[in-house]
Amino acid sequence: MDERAMAPIGNCRGSTVFRSRSHAAGGAARAGPSPAAVPPPCSLPSRPVLALRSPAAARSVVPMEAGAEAEPLLPPRRWRAGRGLRRERGGARSAAEDGAGADNDLYINQAIVFIEDAIQYRSINHRVDSKSLWLYRWYYSRTCQWILSLTITVILALAFVEEPSSLTVTSDVRYRLPAWNPPCGLTEGLELLCFLLFVADVSVKSYLIGWKEFWKNKWLMAYILTLIVSLADWIVSLSFFCKESVRIRRILRPFFLLQNSSMMKKTLKSINSTLPEMASVLLLLAVHLSLFTMFAMLLFARTKDNQQDKEWVAYFRNLPDSLTSLLVLLTTANNPDVMIPAYSKNRAYSIFFILFTVLGNLFLMNLLTAIIYNQFRGYLLKSVQSSLFRRRLGIRAAFEVLSSLKETPASAQQSCASVGALLQVLQKAEMDSRCKQAIVTSLKVYSCDQLSAAQFQKLFEELDRDAIKQHPPSPEYQSHFMQKMQFAFGHPCFGYLGNVVALANIISICVVLVMDADKQPSERDDFFLGAINCFFILYYLLEMLLKILAMGLKRYLSYPSNRFDGLLTVILLILEIATFAVYGFPHPGWRPEFMGLLSLWDMVRLVNMLIVFRFLRIIPNMKFMALVVTTLLDLVKNLRAFAGILVVVFYAFAITGIMLFKGAVVPLGNTSAANTTRDNVTLQCGTYEQLEYWPNNFDDFAAAVVTLWDVMVVNNWQVFLDAFSRYSSPWAKIYFVAWWLISSVIWVNLFVALLLENFIHKWDRRCQRESLSGIEYQRTVELMFRLLQEILN
Repeated sequence: MDERAMAPIGNCRGSTVFRSRSHAAGGAARAGPSPAAVPPPCSLPSRPVLALRSPAAARSVVPMEAGAEAEPLLPPRRWRAGRGLRRERGGARSAAEDGAGADNDLYINQAIVFIEDAIQYRSINHRVDSKSLWLYRWYYSRTCQWILSLTITVILALAFVEEPSSLTVTSDVRYRLPAWNPPCGLTEGLELLCFLLFVADVSVKSYLIGWKEFWKNKWLMAYILTLIVSLADWIVSLSFFCKESVRIRRILRPFFLLQNSSMMKKTLKSINSTLPEMASVLLLLAVHLSLFTMFAMLLFARTKDNQQDKEWVAYFRNLPDSLTSLLVLLTTANNPDVMIPAYSKNRAYSIFFILFTVLGNLFLMNLLTAIIYNQFRGYLLKSVQSSLFRRRLGIRAAFEVLSSLKETPASAQQSCASVGALLQVLQKAEMDSRCKQAIVTSLKVYSCDQLSAAQFQKLFEELDRDAIKQHPPSPEYQSHFMQKMQFAFGHPCFGYLGNVVALANIISICVVLVMDADKQPSERDDFFLGAINCFFILYYLLEMLLKILAMGLKRYLSYPSNRFDGLLTVILLILEIATFAVYGFPHPGWRPEFMGLLSLWDMVRLVNMLIVFRFLRIIPNMKFMALVVTTLLDLVKNLRAFAGILVVVFYAFAITGIMLFKGAVVPLGNTSAANTTRDNVTLQCGTYEQLEYWPNNFDDFAAAVVTLWDVMVVNNWQVFLDAFSRYSSPWAKIYFVAWWLISSVIWVNLFVALLLENFIHKWDRRCQRESLSGIEYQRTVELMFRLLQEILN
């Protein structure tokens, strides 16, 4: 059948049904009612939905991302026409009909898998025979995916244990004791087990998508190549009895995390498309830096007066130092230090540094942010749109196979799915119980046993909805007095009063801490703090009990804020009772610090500070604050792909830093850096030794990660540039500049772009929501793409 030749053959409740011309011609040759004579299976008003005759046809019409969906390996449906002819001939049971019954079971299982693919936004491009379906469902089961995620976590966590081990109290090279290193073969054995699981993973993936598609999948090819290189390096490591200094497979480990996340792959693809525009700005930034470096070397050239050459000596002695000084100034990390020697000589020199900072930091760096945002504007929308298209395609594929079942009327010219078959699918499919119950309830509304494509698609819109949580009802009291009590203590004003009391509690604690900050422990009198703790804890207990009385226990516990307040109240009450049991009741001169249980008393004061979270309950009542908070919450949800890529980059750079700089930083001995001289460098203020940055090194993985974080923040990162170029090689600056470009310039700007995208989207939806009323469901971010899809339809 030529899938490229598609022609519309009918309309099923507003949804255009496509069939190949060859198939349409065959259908016209058979005797049967015309499409107009066949009534629709059920009448249900629905929005126009793009319904396709087959998933392969869906791919030819729906604008999926490039290469996302290939032709699904669905079984042929020509047996359906033959079955209809045999029905007309008399209907004796034959072996072919028995085979049709087996096909029905296969199609039910296919529909189950397609529905689960739609729920998880997975591609339907995989094998669909009975054995492959069993393997597919097993592979994507929670247990199997949990094992795979645990394997990735274990192989990444080996860097903390294997040599050089991070199992020490401190990373300071002056005080760090020799770390415990596992014997040769221990971590290697765990690593081999992880590799074997990865081999099984790539084998199953390759089989399920088919070997033809496997050779087109670059990620799977890279997966196999990474495993081959890692296993080869593992063999070399054992050959040297784990004494080799360079282990290539450690750098390749983040790839296992990367290839297991489709969102991270999409993010990398978006970053790759942004690179040409970013490269143009970075090139302009390099030209800007080079020109000003030459100007600086000419402007601050060496003279005969050594007193006037402080700028040259400190920052512009040669070309590498000049480039480094201005590059750090581009991040404002050494401002105004780099300007002070020349500025103290002549105030006109400040013009040079101000002009460089304005052009480089304010213009070019912010232009880079604008370009990244422009490229990523709509990134989240496009990625979720692609996921929704996959969901619609999976649901359509499930409809197609269900419409081929034996229960479907042979004379129907339109594709229809049986309600009974759909109930079988829902019973076996793994999906949220709420969605399943909602779909089953909707099915009971229909007046017939057949569903059109539009109705089938509309049923599964429940997957895109967030149900409004229903709180249990409040108790009904017969007493008039109890009704007044319920009204008073269930009113929002009672909650506002609790917020005011919590604020008073925090202010009183802060006042006491400020008053006692400069006092010696023997001079403190904790009577006042103990007394106010008793008062506020009793109020919190009374508030909790009154709310339970007004709302009922079940309704009280249905609100997260009440659960949090109740938990705090119980903890405070237990600690207060324990304090009274040990110290007695508060009295003048009460100093429980001297009675040996300092941690208990401190815990009471710290838990009191947690009451500040009571104010989070007022956020929904303040529209703009609620908008900011929801933006941050959505950002956390959508930041997993970006955070995963940052973890990958952190891991790779940390392992590379260990290979390059392990053991490079050597302590100067037992004397302090201020009294020790190494080429007069340590006498200068602001150096690695004078600032005592000794814990920041690359002697183990944990220390390397912290050091990279400090460099990414770019506060005093010139200290690391100078120190490691002195302790190892001047070429070490390339490593730190590369890390600064990737982490601080590119990734941070991506984070800003994502933040702006979320906030603008939330703001637009808020403005739109204010003009609407009667909305039954609060929809997620993804539902906006359904509106876009309907416009396309």
